[in-house]
Amino acid sequence: MSTKFSPRTIGLIVADIAIIFLAVVLALYLRLGWEGAAFQIIENNALNKVALAASVCLISIYLYDLYDYGVMHHRREMLLRLIQATGVAWTVLALLYYMVPPLMIGRGTLIYSVVLTLVFLLVWRTWIHFLTGHPDLGEKILILGAGKDAAVTANVVHQRRDAGYRIAGFISVPGVENGDSPRSRAELGGAEILGTAEDLQKIVSEKKIDRIVVALAQRRGNFPTDSLLRMSLENSVDIEECASFYERVTGQVHLDMLRPSWLIFSGRAKDTRFTLFFREVVNRFLALAGLVLSFPIALTAAIVIKLESEGDVLYRQERAGKGGTVFQLLKFRSMKKDAEADGTPVWAASDDDRATTFGRFMRKVRIDEIPQFWNILKGEMS
Repeated sequence: MSTKFSPRTIGLIVADIAIIFLAVVLALYLRLGWEGAAFQIIENNALNKVALAASVCLISIYLYDLYDYGVMHHRREMLLRLIQATGVAWTVLALLYYMVPPLMIGRGTLIYSVVLTLVFLLVWRTWIHFLTGHPDLGEKILILGAGKDAAVTANVVHQRRDAGYRIAGFISVPGVENGDSPRSRAELGGAEILGTAEDLQKIVSEKKIDRIVVALAQRRGNFPTDSLLRMSLENSVDIEECASFYERVTGQVHLDMLRPSWLIFSGRAKDTRFTLFFREVVNRFLALAGLVLSFPIALTAAIVIKLESEGDVLYRQERAGKGGTVFQLLKFRSMKKDAEADGTPVWAASDDDRATTFGRFMRKVRIDEIPQFWNILKGEMS
């Protein structure tokens, strides 16, 4: 899960909040009528209860990676996760209502809310999937370079069409690609090489390019410094390094794209003390809320793990945190006892025969990661 939100993702979150609020308020109307719904909202502080429901739904949607454009690109996977996320959210709310009855919005309203939330979110996300993945919509990008980094950049754009980008073509810079020969059209995702560095400004103007992604390992020789500088000063087009573009679109860092210059000049400003303090407060508050809300699920998971196989309920593994600080990452154990008896961690796989039956289920719906709320509460993770 990525904790870095782009403006596009923030817009999606705001829209989801509005849709969940609308679904619950409409459920109040269907159950009680306009006068009854208005009475609940004004006199009984129903909006606080609606806000609680929206918060739990939003956390569940986030935990199911439904703000990850890689997931959103696959419609079937997205719809399946959305159904699961909605089901988990309202199950948690039902348990919470059972334990703290004053928080409840009413049984009939609850049933209407579940159905309306699911229907509204399914329609909304399906429409967003169509809109942002449409080949004629999205920001038009030109990739400067036609080698390995350019091919990786093209691949991620095609994989994550919901990110809202479409490739106009590539610019070959033979003297700069440093032995990294231009890839074939197939490797470049079917887009063509439109010209060389000398044609850069002309191509940007003719093709109405919105963004240039620089995918070159070297920045000397025939590198079009003057053209890029002129366009940057004119503010006629956005210019971005491929490593930054890849990180922004995927939420991950591509190690092969890393250059010392990117690490130095990537614009990662030092956070102020207030920002750090605020982040710590928010992290711990959300972690505590997550522990409380997920307690019934965590307790059930712990019992099933113990009943299914021998061994500890929790799995611990050393990880390096900020500043190289080593800490013990916590997860619910999803593998058989002594699966890593030699002490050497092994990458998990979809057909991992070391996983238990319940362990496979936990991995699929991310229940095994619930104990990491404790790591966050301790300040070891964000």
